[in-house]
Amino acid sequence: MKTIKYSLLAPLWLILSCGGNNTKKMAVNEELTPAKDEKFGFKNFDATKPSFVSIDDKAPEGMKWVKVEKLSDEFNGTFDTDKWVKTFWNYGNTPVFMQEENSGVSNGNLWIKATLNEERGDQWFETSRVRSKNAIRFPMYTECSVKAANISAFTTFWLNNGNSVTRDEIDIIENNPKPSIKENVGEFTILDYPWQMNSQFFIVKDSDEERNKGNFDNRRLSDKNPLKGVKWNEAYHIVGAWWKDENTVQFYLDGEPAGKVTAKEKKFTLKQFIIWDLWTQDTPWVGGEAIKSDLLDNSMNTMKVDWVRTWKLKKE
Repeated sequence: MKTIKYSLLAPLWLILSCGGNNTKKMAVNEELTPAKDEKFGFKNFDATKPSFVSIDDKAPEGMKWVKVEKLSDEFNGTFDTDKWVKTFWNYGNTPVFMQEENSGVSNGNLWIKATLNEERGDQWFETSRVRSKNAIRFPMYTECSVKAANISAFTTFWLNNGNSVTRDEIDIIENNPKPSIKENVGEFTILDYPWQMNSQFFIVKDSDEERNKGNFDNRRLSDKNPLKGVKWNEAYHIVGAWWKDENTVQFYLDGEPAGKVTAKEKKFTLKQFIIWDLWTQDTPWVGGEAIKSDLLDNSMNTMKVDWVRTWKLKKE
C-alpha cells in the first residue's frame, strides 16, 4: 500500500522556519465546520472523496461525488498509457526543451525532471509534460498530491483545451519554491513565492481574452493544518480545483479553500484536459530563470506527484 505522504505532521522546526524575512501579518482561514465523520481530518483525509470533504463538506444538497477513474491514478505501477500521454510544447522566450525521457512513473510517483544540456544552446533546460487522454467539464473537482522541484521554475498542475484563438484554461498551481530573483518586482511578490499558490484562469474566444488570478499564501491556512507555512518543495501538498460552473472555480489547498476566480465577461465552454509540466523563464512573474547548477542535483531537480483523483458531482 502506498505511503500517505500528505498525512504526516510536519516537524515543528520546519513550520517555524518557513516565515522567511516576510514578517507581515496575514489573516488565516476562518474556523472550519468539522466533518460529520470525526475519524477523518487534516491528519487522515478520506481518500474516497475530495480532501476538503473530510474537513468541511460543501457538496450541494442532493448531490454526491462520483470518482472519475480515467482521470485518477495512484501511480503505484508504471506509466498508464490508457490515461496519460506525453505532449511537448516548448514555451516561447524560454530555455525550455521538452522530451519524453524527462518524465515517467516510478517509486509510487509521477515525476518530471529538469536536466541541463548546454549543447542545445538556448534550449538548455530539458524537461517534459504529461497530459490526460480524457477531458472533463464542470461540475467537477480534481486534486493531486504534489511536491515541487526545488529550483527556480514553475511546478504546475492545470486544466486546458484550445489554442490562442479559442481556449479555456484553469491554472491550479504554478509554484516556484526557489526563485532566483531575490526581490519583489512591481506587482509580483516574488519573496512570497516559496509559499504562494499561483492560481488563475484564461478564457479566450475569437482571440479576445479574459483572465483573473486567485492566488493564496499557504501561511494563511488554519492553525490546525500541519502544512501551514511549509514550502512547496518541503512536503507533498494537496492542490485542487472545484470547477463549479461556466463562471466559477474554487481552488483548494491541503483540505482548505484557497483562492477563488469568477469569469464575468465570458464563459467556460470547453471540456479540459489535466496537465503537469515543469518550466522556467527569465521573467519576474515566473520568479527568474533556473540556476543551471541546480539542474545537476537529482535531489532538487524533480517535481513529484504521489496521486491524482478526480470526481464529478451527480444527483444522489
